[in-house]
Amino acid sequence: MNDDLHRILLKGGVTSPGELKDIISMLEAAGLTEVYFGSRQDLLFPLNNTKEEQLESISKFNTDIIGKRSYQNIVCSYVSADIFDMTYWLKGSTYLYILEGFDYLPELKINITDPKQRLVPIFNGNLNYIASESEDYWYLNVKLPHWQHAAFYPVLIYSWDINAISKAIEAIHEDIQDIDELFFILNKNLDTNNKNIEKELNVPYTTFPYYEGMNRMGLDQFWLGLYWRNNRYDIAFLKDFCGFCLDNSIGKICITPWKSFIVKGIKQNSRAELERFLGQWGINVRHSQLEMNWHVPVDDLEALELKKFLVRSFDQNDISTYGLTFGISNDVGKRSHFASIIIEKNNAPTIVKDFEVRPTYNVLHSENFDPNTDKYLTHAQDVDKIELPGLLMELSKIYFGKLGQVKVQEKPITKADEKILQSVHQCTACLTVYDPSYGDLGAGIPAETKFQDLPESYVCPVCESPKATFEKIELELT
Repeated sequence: MNDDLHRILLKGGVTSPGELKDIISMLEAAGLTEVYFGSRQDLLFPLNNTKEEQLESISKFNTDIIGKRSYQNIVCSYVSADIFDMTYWLKGSTYLYILEGFDYLPELKINITDPKQRLVPIFNGNLNYIASESEDYWYLNVKLPHWQHAAFYPVLIYSWDINAISKAIEAIHEDIQDIDELFFILNKNLDTNNKNIEKELNVPYTTFPYYEGMNRMGLDQFWLGLYWRNNRYDIAFLKDFCGFCLDNSIGKICITPWKSFIVKGIKQNSRAELERFLGQWGINVRHSQLEMNWHVPVDDLEALELKKFLVRSFDQNDISTYGLTFGISNDVGKRSHFASIIIEKNNAPTIVKDFEVRPTYNVLHSENFDPNTDKYLTHAQDVDKIELPGLLMELSKIYFGKLGQVKVQEKPITKADEKILQSVHQCTACLTVYDPSYGDLGAGIPAETKFQDLPESYVCPVCESPKATFEKIELELT
């Protein structure tokens, strides 16, 4: 993502038409014509030379413009409530009450989600609240920034304690080493309405939904999903659309993590007028899912062009990606993306930093192609762009071959996952791991090739350091 972008943090990705119209008017005053949506359900935009305080003074809603990267938007699955499968007691109003209770600006990533939906990530935050089957109680999955592994809080959290517990963790998290210590301190200092865990969390395996167009919601209402393929949302359209929502008593607009937005509660008698409105603006609401299930860095033209190239290849070859999701990453090894398949762009070797070289990529996929797991498997390393379509089509066929055979993903409530050590070799220059289970397809090394059987001419696929720079290590798996 472009680090020069400023943000407006919309808690849970939820805003009212009046608030969004106020924000749009503020950005218009800065001379902007477009705004981006972020993967944490926030608004992003460049400010150039305009002062934040100057714009904030225009807002009737006391909107804060955030320039620092340290603050995080709260992610929640309110956007899925009442339109996709959901936990029986969890209504849209429950999310709104919880979000309203937050009286501070978090620096930790907080996710508040329903485990039955797939549109919003469940486990990619630092504090992940996941609805349980007990009404108004939540599992808490914790992975603080300095922890290597996530762990479950040993009791269920009451809905109305989420703010207090999150705020308390925010104040002490840097000194907390494990979940037992965290529980001891919070239990000692907070008076909360906890509940014993009677059943382990099960996250159902469901396919990724189609979230665009006009769709029925109940007997006499509809919901609308809108998506821009380049994530450049026209401010004039958004302002006019907010006016339409206000005129038709539509209360909320929701931003999704997929750089799109959803409007729920459109009345039957407003549908024809809304369709005319969209037609007059020339809005396409029939995009292929081939291009809607992607996470692409914001304001990154190279990544957007790579996505277009891959989507075009899928389309030309009549490949289905139903239920699959994709992410493009410029940070090798970073696992914050919420996607079944990740395409990582490798950094150019330092030895040729003064020369222009063609980029190479790694292709990974989550275990069982379920993005709600933090375990990723390497499918190919250090491959050229032209090889990517074939590799992704190959993964698509593997995915459909397994579809329907995947068991429910279980997240056991334990202090720590069982540790399994595997011997691998790691490059001491850039920390790239050579795993004999996968070999190195980019270098023509097949899977199950032991490190000692590699030719002496073998070099690191990322930084091109010689074989001698690799050291044997024990890799901890869960």
